[in-house]
Amino acid sequence: MPQRTETDSRKLLRRLRDEMSVSRPGQERLDRITTIIAESLGVEVCSVYLFRDPDTLELCATEGLKPESVHQTRLRLGEGLVGKVAKLAKPVNTANAPAEPGFRYMPETGEDVFSSFLGVPIQRLGERLGVLVVQAKEPRLYSDDELYGLEVVAMVIAEMTELGAFVGEETSFAAPHKNQVMLRGVNAQEGEAEGQVWLHQPRVVITNLVNDNTEAELQRLNDAVDKLRVSIDELLTRAGSRDSEHQEVLQTYRMFAHSRGWLARMEDSIRLGLSAEAAVEKEQSAARARLERVPDAYLRDRLHDLDDLSNRLLRILTGQGHETGAEMPERPILVARNIGPGELLEYGRKLRGVVLEEGAVGSHATIVARALAIPLVINVSRITTEALNGDHILVDGTEGTVHLRPDDTISAAFRDKMAMQAKAQERYASLRDKPAVARCGTRIRLKMNAGLMADLPSLPSSGAEAVGLFRTELQFLTRANMPKRAELVANYARVLDAAQGKKVNFRTLDIGSDKVMPYMKRPDEPNPAMGWRALRVGLDKPGVLRMQLQALIRAAAGRPLSVMFPLVTTHGEFTRARDLLLREIERERRLGHVLPETLEVGAMLESCSLAYAPRAFFEEVDFISIGGNDLKQFFFAADRENELVRRRYDTLNTAYLSFLQLIVDRCHETGTRLSFCGEDAGRPVDAIALAGIGIGALSMRPASVGPVKSLIRRVNFNEISEIIARVQARGLESARPALLDYVAGLVD
Repeated sequence: MPQRTETDSRKLLRRLRDEMSVSRPGQERLDRITTIIAESLGVEVCSVYLFRDPDTLELCATEGLKPESVHQTRLRLGEGLVGKVAKLAKPVNTANAPAEPGFRYMPETGEDVFSSFLGVPIQRLGERLGVLVVQAKEPRLYSDDELYGLEVVAMVIAEMTELGAFVGEETSFAAPHKNQVMLRGVNAQEGEAEGQVWLHQPRVVITNLVNDNTEAELQRLNDAVDKLRVSIDELLTRAGSRDSEHQEVLQTYRMFAHSRGWLARMEDSIRLGLSAEAAVEKEQSAARARLERVPDAYLRDRLHDLDDLSNRLLRILTGQGHETGAEMPERPILVARNIGPGELLEYGRKLRGVVLEEGAVGSHATIVARALAIPLVINVSRITTEALNGDHILVDGTEGTVHLRPDDTISAAFRDKMAMQAKAQERYASLRDKPAVARCGTRIRLKMNAGLMADLPSLPSSGAEAVGLFRTELQFLTRANMPKRAELVANYARVLDAAQGKKVNFRTLDIGSDKVMPYMKRPDEPNPAMGWRALRVGLDKPGVLRMQLQALIRAAAGRPLSVMFPLVTTHGEFTRARDLLLREIERERRLGHVLPETLEVGAMLESCSLAYAPRAFFEEVDFISIGGNDLKQFFFAADRENELVRRRYDTLNTAYLSFLQLIVDRCHETGTRLSFCGEDAGRPVDAIALAGIGIGALSMRPASVGPVKSLIRRVNFNEISEIIARVQARGLESARPALLDYVAGLVD
C-alpha cells in the first residue's frame, strides 16, 4: 500500500462525494464505494461490515472477497478481528492476521490468502455503525498516516449510513432514524405518553463533509476556535468568584479550547480533505469512543466537557444555535442526554413525557418530573443519537421502555393500555370526595407530596386530605443563586393560600447526597448518601436554616404552621433543631410579627437509629413521618441510586415489616402521630400492608391517591394483619405473594 498524500486523500473523499450524487440502488452504491476505496488505497480487499442488530455484524459489501459471501457472513460483537474492532471501537492493525489473538477464519469469504489487516470502526458521535476493513497479501503494518486516512473515510461512510444512503431493496439492513427501535431504561416516574420527539439540544446537521479549499477550511476552523475562546473567557468573567463549581467547568473548557493537540488533530483532518465541521465531529466521535472506555468518573466528566465544547464549536461553524427554527410539536416528548431542574421547569406542563440518556432516580430533574406528573424514563442508552425531532415516540414510564417510530401494531396496543389507564382514572375520580375507609371501619388519612406551586392544584382533585410533605429545597435547587428571605416568605405564603386551609407539612431544606445547590460547593465524599446532608448541613451551617425558619413563620401569618426536619438520626439532633425554631419564634415575637396560630414540630425517621431513640424523643416530637425511600436503603444497605441493588429488596419483606411494626408500637405507646411518606406509600398493595400494621396516614404523589383509596375501600385490615402475622410466623421472606392472592380474591 503506497504512502498516502494529502492530494490522494482529498481525491478519495471527492470520489466518494461524487458517488453519493449519483442515483443508484443502495447495494450498488455500497459496492461502488468499496471498489473506489480499494482502487484509491491500492489494496486488494476493502470490505464494509454494518450492524444488523446491536450484537451482530453483517458483511454488506466487498471488493476482493468472494461476492457470494455478501449478506451471508455474519459475526457476533467481539468475534474475530472485525468483531474486536466493533466491540472496542478501536482500530486493529496487524501484518499477520491469522496469528492475531481472536482471529477467526471465515472460509466462505476466501480471505485466507490475505495476511495484512487494518480495520477501523465506522461510528458517529459514539454510536457504533460498523467496521471498515482493508486487507492485502503482503505482510505489513499500515502506517499512522494510512490508519488516519482510513478513519477519515470511515467517518464519511458513517455519515452516509446515518443518512440511509445504502438502503435499498437489495440490502438486508435498515438505516438509522428510519427503522423502529425499542429501548429500555429505568422507570423514574410512572405513566404512559404518546407524542413526537423534541430534542433538548438538537444535533448539528453537517451538510458538507469534504473541503474544496484546505487553506480556507483551516482559516474557518481557527476563526471559530478564536470565537469559542473569547466566549468562554466572557463566561468566566460573568461567573466571577461566586460560583466555584461553574468556574471549574469553564476553566476545564478553557483548558481544552487552548489545547494545541485538540486543534492539531482537527487541522490534520482538514488537510486530509474533510471540511472544518467534519473535522470537529471526527474528533468529537473519537472523544466519545474514549469516554466509553474510561473507568474513572472524574476523567469521564472531563471528556464530557470536551464533548460539550465540540458542540459549541460546531454551532459556531454552522451558525446553528439551540433554536433551529423548528416548532415544538403539539404532543412533545422531551429527549435529552441530561437536563437541569430549572430547564425542565421552563418547559413546564407543555411536555407529555421526558426521556433521558443519563439521569438518576433521585435527581433534581426526576423530582421536577414527578411534580409535573409527567412520565420519565432515564438511563436510556443511545436515545439522543437514535431520535430525531418529530419522530413518533411512545414512553412507558411504568415499565421503563421507549418505542421510537413504532409500527401500527405496537401503537395500537400502547393506546389500548392508555385507554385502560384513563378509564381507571375516571373511576378513581369518582372517589375523590369519599374517605379512605376500609370495610372494617378503619380510616386511613391519605396525603400528597409536593415541591412546586405546580403541585398544589392537584390537592383538591387528587382526593388527598393534606400535603404530607412539601419539599422546600426545590426553590433552592432550580436557581443559579441563593433565594432571598422575602422570596421564600412569598413562596411559602402562596403554598398555604393554595392549600385552602388544608394542612401542609413543610420539610426544611434537604440537600446533600444527590441534591446539591448549584451555588454551593459540593464536598468530596466517598459515600454522599450517608454523608453531610439534610439536617446535618442545617445544624452545621445554621444561617440558611434560620432564614428558612423565619420565612416559614412569617408566611404562616397567623395560620397553623407545621415544620418537620429531614434525616433526624438522634434525639439530640431533633432537640437542637427544635430549639433553633423556638428561638426564631421568640425573635419574631420580640419584633412584633404575627406568630403562627399553632406550631407543630415533626421529624422524618429515615435512619434505623431513630427508631431506638429514648422515650423522651417520642414524647417531645409532635409527629413522625417515616421517610420510606431513605429508610429502606439504609435498612437493606442498598443504595437506591444503584440499579444493581435498588430493586433487589422488597418493602413487604417480613424483616422490614417487623422493623416498621416496632416504630408503630413505640408511637402508640406515647400517642405520637405517625405517617409513611415515599414511593411505596403510593403502591396500592404496599399501602394496604403499611396500613395493616398500624400506620394511619400515608403520603404519596397525587396520581397515586386514587388507586390507593380505591383498594383501601375494598379491604378489611383485620384480615390483612392476620395474613402478615401468618407469613411472619411461617418464616417466609415476603408477605407480597399472600397479599396479592388476597387482593386477587376481592370482589368489587
